[in-house]
Amino acid sequence: MMLAALAVAAVAQDFTNRDTLRYEDLTKFRVINAAVERPLASRLPAEMKGEVRDDVWYLAGCSAGVGICFSTDSRSIAMRYNVKRDFHMPHMADTGIKGVDMYIFDDDDNAWHFLNCNRPTKDSVQVKTFVDRLDGKMHHYMAYMPLYDGINWIEIGVDSTAVLSQPLVNSPRRERGKIVFYGTSILQGGCATRPGMVATSIIQRELDRECVNLGFSGHCRMDSCMARMMAAIPDVAAYVIDPVPNCTKLMCDTVTYGFINYLRTMRPEVPIVMVEGPMYSYAKYSSYYSAYLPEKNAEFRKNYERLKADNPKNLYYIDCDGLYGPDAEGTVDGIHFTDIGFQYYARKVGGVLQAILDKRTRE
Repeated sequence: MMLAALAVAAVAQDFTNRDTLRYEDLTKFRVINAAVERPLASRLPAEMKGEVRDDVWYLAGCSAGVGICFSTDSRSIAMRYNVKRDFHMPHMADTGIKGVDMYIFDDDDNAWHFLNCNRPTKDSVQVKTFVDRLDGKMHHYMAYMPLYDGINWIEIGVDSTAVLSQPLVNSPRRERGKIVFYGTSILQGGCATRPGMVATSIIQRELDRECVNLGFSGHCRMDSCMARMMAAIPDVAAYVIDPVPNCTKLMCDTVTYGFINYLRTMRPEVPIVMVEGPMYSYAKYSSYYSAYLPEKNAEFRKNYERLKADNPKNLYYIDCDGLYGPDAEGTVDGIHFTDIGFQYYARKVGGVLQAILDKRTRE
């Protein structure tokens, strides 16, 4: 009986006949959290192909952090899309790797609330009905794209006579600028259970600011071409640099200063926040990692202090204490974050950003 009930519940997800809906290209609506004009093709500019390492370009094809906002009075909303790679990992849910989840804006509290997420299948076209009994009034929605896969195309399905428009609510606020995050597999979203739970998207909703996710799993090594690309992004409110887990001790020592200094030189008006690497939950039980991880952070901090001595303005530092929470429950494998870990990270890093951008923090 229990297995039968579970089977019925799984089938019941897609309860609207897709043939009754009108489908339109979702990408024609407001795309948020992007550094480039066509982020579903790549999170990096086309001219960087051949300049960045092949692995970085491959990871740029993942749509981590990218969202699309729209408004509709449709009583039913569905989504169908085609993923580039049909990627899987043993330690991360497919809903996070290649799923799409959706949020609805609540006019009563002026905040975004989670609505639903699809359950990706082996089919090349993923179809999911998110809602089917709304009140027929205009509502505002935000859909987050896959974290560790990319999308060839994506369409939204609404009732045949429904209004479907650009978002009628200005959230995240355009005039507030973008927070640009550069980091590792953790920043890219490993291992969030769904796209809306990656730290950059949590911070985006909390601060009501676009947050650009430049997380590159295993390949955030403070390459000079990335500094040049980030410095060229318009309307940046702050930079968050979180590279330590992908860097050796030597890289933390020799590369950090030049990377940060270039950003400071090119964008002196933009605050930069440097984030230490987390202490893996098993590090205290490892003779190697208990020594090596603090050594990497020490080299990273040494360069922060050198940069701060050069110029104290617009440079901030976040240590690793409690970065993924007060205990080991914030990771899935001792390194990559669970949803709990991302909530704690967003709370700590987002709190510092809020203080800086609200000008509450003294230089």
